[in-house]
Amino acid sequence: MAYDRRTLFTFFVAIAGVATAHALAPDNPAPDRAADTSPVQTLTTASGEPSPELKAKFRRPDSIPFPKANPFDAAKAELGKHLFFDPRLSSSGSVSCASCHNPSFDWGDGLDRGVGVTGVRLPRRTPSILNAAWLSALMWDGRAATLEHQATMPMTAEHEMGMSLDGVTQRLKKIKGYEPLFQAAFPGEEIRIENAVAALATYERTLVSSKAPFDRWIEGDEAAISAEAKRGFLVFNGPGRCSKCHSSWRLTDDSFHDIGLKSDDIGRGKFAPPSVVIMQHAFKTPSLRDLRLTGPYMHDGSMRSMDEVIEHYEKGGKSRPSLSPEMKRIKLSKQEREDLLAYLGTLRGPPLQSESPRLP
Repeated sequence: MAYDRRTLFTFFVAIAGVATAHALAPDNPAPDRAADTSPVQTLTTASGEPSPELKAKFRRPDSIPFPKANPFDAAKAELGKHLFFDPRLSSSGSVSCASCHNPSFDWGDGLDRGVGVTGVRLPRRTPSILNAAWLSALMWDGRAATLEHQATMPMTAEHEMGMSLDGVTQRLKKIKGYEPLFQAAFPGEEIRIENAVAALATYERTLVSSKAPFDRWIEGDEAAISAEAKRGFLVFNGPGRCSKCHSSWRLTDDSFHDIGLKSDDIGRGKFAPPSVVIMQHAFKTPSLRDLRLTGPYMHDGSMRSMDEVIEHYEKGGKSRPSLSPEMKRIKLSKQEREDLLAYLGTLRGPPLQSESPRLP
């Protein structure tokens, strides 16, 4: 098997070391509980418009990154697409990757917490898989190092797809129609799990958010978004403090933070020593691309509306030693709230079209 216990142990030790370095860094002070009222003047031009330098930080990249160990190949992506939509990769034959990462729900499932083959509610909400090609650590707690690694986890989780990797391989070998698909992607090789997960990861890397109104504005089309949304962009980067964690074109810093939710789930802390306090209750910052304004939100799906989310940040979250230094109380006016929501609405582009393949 490609991902044995020693490999996983080495990975977990490595991420614990990164967490330790972050926690001990001199520029990582204790949380300041005072309300933040940072001015936005440094983010604007003399006329009060968002500065070109600020807008440049959110510009989309020109290409999709594929790792050298698993470069893009059209036949490989096509095989991966079939596997992604095939429920026969689950023990019951009823749950596929697309069951939880549904194109109709922006590649999530719209639920507060996911449900797999056993019908048992999973402990965390299903994140969208859009733009996963840029991720350096996957899952809410970062326990998967690559998309290839992540692909094995739901397959083998009891309450998700409930299969063994050997079981997946044997089932695929019995489906005659998969042989030509595997041969096109991996000529001369037999069907094996390493190739299956490589194909899945390749297909998943092609799932990229469509260009949104926000992108057109960043590129220079001033009419692409409203005046309210432009003001909301300044709230996002200024008094709202959203960009402290939701940065870059994907609106995430790809890091882990305790934002003070009332939950017993310690998230990233499970893979770091207890002494690395900053990682206790820490979860990966989700991307805000194609943000569903109907919720649910947070890793546990505990919030149903954006008003509830904004109120949480205004209060600053539950105070505890692991609370992120970026969590400071904010104070937004009614107009700032409305402008912020107008901006968030510009992050939704046309839905990424992907028809389900005819399975062999």
